[in-house]
Amino acid sequence: MGIKLMATAIVLTAVSSLALAEQSSGVATAANLAAQNAILSSNTSGKGYGPQSPRDLSSKSGSNKRLFNAAPAYQNMNLCNIHMHKNAEHSGGEFTQFAGYGSGYKYAGKLSASESQPLAQQVCKNEHGSLAVGDTIEVHYVHSSAQVKPGPTLGACLSESLSNPQLRVEAQVYVLVNDPAALDFESLTKTSELNGYQQAANMPKNAGVPVGYAGSTTGPTYNEKGSPLQVSWNVYPKVLKVNTETVGKWCADNMFKEDHAHGVRNLVQDPELLSKIQ
Repeated sequence: MGIKLMATAIVLTAVSSLALAEQSSGVATAANLAAQNAILSSNTSGKGYGPQSPRDLSSKSGSNKRLFNAAPAYQNMNLCNIHMHKNAEHSGGEFTQFAGYGSGYKYAGKLSASESQPLAQQVCKNEHGSLAVGDTIEVHYVHSSAQVKPGPTLGACLSESLSNPQLRVEAQVYVLVNDPAALDFESLTKTSELNGYQQAANMPKNAGVPVGYAGSTTGPTYNEKGSPLQVSWNVYPKVLKVNTETVGKWCADNMFKEDHAHGVRNLVQDPELLSKIQ
């Protein structure tokens, strides 16, 4: 083993030990985040992984060389899954307030006193956590080129006849408010068939021009390893206000069997794991 390679191994071993120590104490710190980023780069280096997600949408740079064709527009694909993450996984638009290491980003705007009034109970509560008025969520409307119908998990995006379909995610960020007049989450996630395709018919159309880029699947599972799936992303810049009570009702009963908001993956920072935004 060369001196440089040995030094790299020692550093990675040290940061990995630090990450494990901090995780065991439940403390997510800057050092932990740096450790995970270093491990991700090490675990993917030279292995041919494609561009990863999530990312800072304000930066268009990236040097990943694994190119793939963009998936069709979502209107020409089948909606296969809807799920949400607590806080925005991406950073950009109106969601740039850092929520803490390992926690994503929050809505950077301000809510009125009435919109911020807490409910008597939190919603979507289980062993994974809960949601409350003022929380930010990033909702992923996942679409597949396979002939499928909406269902639980990303497994619903695959079919017996097509196990490697093109995938597209339309990502919309919402902030939960105490306002019966705000958007109804059950309506926002209602599915129907339009022009022969499964669609979320009420997906917002007023959230600005999306940032499109080539990336991957997300979630904290991939903080230290690469995602092998290729995904075409559209991330909308505006944060829309949604009625918290309707989010709770959706968690209690929906066709996707989603009862909580998922965790977030760290922003991918290694240029070799990012595509160039055109």
